[in-house]
Amino acid sequence: MKKIEAIIQPFKLDEVKEALKGIGIDGMTISEVRGHGRQKGHKEVYRGQEYNVDLLPKVKLEMVVAEGRAEEVVRTLAGAARTGKIGDGKIFVYDVAEAIRIRNDDRGESAL
Repeated sequence: MKKIEAIIQPFKLDEVKEALKGIGIDGMTISEVRGHGRQKGHKEVYRGQEYNVDLLPKVKLEMVVAEGRAEEVVRTLAGAARTGKIGDGKIFVYDVAEAIRIRNDDRGESAL
């Protein structure tokens, strides 16, 4: 099993969710997060004062999928989240040793 974690632009969330739903992925956790990568934020002017906004709003998606589907999920996610501009985000893929459904103690891929 693989855990796929993606940091994307907030305005791409609906498009990414629909693309993943289209390939049969509906279990995911979504968090609103803040951060920056290479773009290092931007400057804003508020009431005549200039402020450096270095933590930008992002959305973090997390999902665990069967190992055989990981590459398909990554490709779909990247395609739906891509704008071609700096700040599109990152995808991280981790190995998952075990998954356990609390309700009935299902283990492994059957717990997904």
